[in-house]
Amino acid sequence: MSATAAPTAIDFSSTQHVPMSRLARVEIRKALDTRAGRWLIIGILGLVVLIEVIYSFAADNSDKNLQDYIQIPGFTLGYFLPIVIIMLVTSEASQRNGLVTFTLEPRRSRIVLAKFIAGVTLALSVMVLAVILAVLGTLLGIATGGDVSWHLDGGLVFYALFLSNMIGIFIGFALSMLIMNTAGAIVAYFAYTLILPSAVGILSAISDTFEKIGPWIEFNTAQSPLVSSPYSPTGEEWAQIVVAGAIWLVLPLVLGIGRLLRIEFK
Repeated sequence: MSATAAPTAIDFSSTQHVPMSRLARVEIRKALDTRAGRWLIIGILGLVVLIEVIYSFAADNSDKNLQDYIQIPGFTLGYFLPIVIIMLVTSEASQRNGLVTFTLEPRRSRIVLAKFIAGVTLALSVMVLAVILAVLGTLLGIATGGDVSWHLDGGLVFYALFLSNMIGIFIGFALSMLIMNTAGAIVAYFAYTLILPSAVGILSAISDTFEKIGPWIEFNTAQSPLVSSPYSPTGEEWAQIVVAGAIWLVLPLVLGIGRLLRIEFK
């Protein structure tokens, strides 16, 4: 009777890793292939179009400049684009497909990076579309009798449109990594965006001391110089952005990544 051969270990060291570009493309498809994600992006761009059409007929002819129209998508995206990122990041936990994702790619850190790349790519793509819509809105302003100027303030484009929106996207990414639930992360994001600044504003109005402390601990207040003319924060204002950002962006992101690397998906 022959002895049973002992099982041998399977060597996967020579197996080619899944390219990061492929993982990012998969995450982009996951964001767009669902009806909720697809229609949310369409709804955001549709809202931009609606506001620009109303603005074209309601605003004074002297205010129908490219710089005025480009602020419409800038502020609209700032509120709604992070929701797309939240839905992308929390898909594994909310749609119960974590076992599939992390079986095909067991190294969760690569999935986190792929989601981040996919989120930034989607955000930049939507921003480009929003700028195109702003140009079309300016042309509509000309058609409705506006005295249009095509001049753009570089600070407005970089700080108010690009940087502030990217910070909002990072906040959505950090909160969704920490909470890992779509509904909970969206509620937390709107509480951070709408309720927290109001509370800080009330406290600042009744306390001079808190008015000085507020920008150092509340990220929305700290970002005010980015979205208000002359779009050139001072050294102290940059320091406030960094400190408040460490509290509301870096800390939740570190805790969220640590949680994702340890959480058990079922």
